[in-house]
Amino acid sequence: MLGATGTIGRATSAALVRRGYEVVCFVRPPAVASGASVPTTLSQMLKGASLRFVDVSDPVSLDRDGFSGSGFDAVISCMASRTGAPKDAWAIDHRGQLNVLEAAQRAGVDHFVLLSAICVQKPLLAFQQAKLAFEAALMASGLRYSIVRPTAFFKSLSGQIDRVRNGRPFLIFGDGTLTSCKPISDGDLGDYLVSCLEDARLWNCILPIGGPGEAITPRQQGEALFEILGRQPKFRCVPIALLDGIIGSLATLGLIAPALREKAELARIGRYYATESMLVLDPHTGRYDANATPSTGSQTLFDFYRTVVAGGDLPDRGDHAVF
Repeated sequence: MLGATGTIGRATSAALVRRGYEVVCFVRPPAVASGASVPTTLSQMLKGASLRFVDVSDPVSLDRDGFSGSGFDAVISCMASRTGAPKDAWAIDHRGQLNVLEAAQRAGVDHFVLLSAICVQKPLLAFQQAKLAFEAALMASGLRYSIVRPTAFFKSLSGQIDRVRNGRPFLIFGDGTLTSCKPISDGDLGDYLVSCLEDARLWNCILPIGGPGEAITPRQQGEALFEILGRQPKFRCVPIALLDGIIGSLATLGLIAPALREKAELARIGRYYATESMLVLDPHTGRYDANATPSTGSQTLFDFYRTVVAGGDLPDRGDHAVF
């Protein structure tokens, strides 16, 4: 497994262990300053799995420290760039994944399961183009593959829970109905990724997948959260034009200060998610189609909201935090 320390990766590793697989997680070597506690912490996080410290940017490390002559049957990669900025995306979402694929081929692996993203259907951003380039390489590799393109994660839709709990309005772009998605939980997605190893119907396919229930808009997400908290809905509308102005300013300033170019790309990513639905895109009509977006699992986003409001932990969103 690659990407095992992320929320989806941890859920997938747990699902593999639960189903009786022997799981080996390739994880980044700890920084020297991190101390000896890092392997112990990772072992606690990834119970039942073995750890190997591997640098995916180095083919030698993948062969020597990762595959290391072992007889692996399959690779599941939940690895992804942290920010989606161009340099990071091409280094991880493309080159790093390609290094893993080539090492897997040398090791005689039969099946490669890739966690991709549904937004690559409309690739306007660098990280989407990097993911698509690797998808193409995987499909041409000769290995059996399953390319899973999930819709929105619960983690990415949890950023305003504390904001609303603290009495502030729920932020929406436009009127809150510009986009919709079928959110999927970590556990349900992890189970689906493992099913790709077992269900021949999921082999050599691109697999868009969402969670259970109807597609929901940001306004519906906010309304449900207020209802769960027992409060009157209160929204603040952010015009898309404001995002356009920020992007334009950062892009212009980036001509002078290169560090601002990455910020402009991050702003473009934010705009993309504010204006594009995370559903299957009909290539003939150019419209997103909730009915054509498959569903799996049992936990809904609103179930998750109830769990968090009742005292459950919020996921760490790290570099993916927006609000």
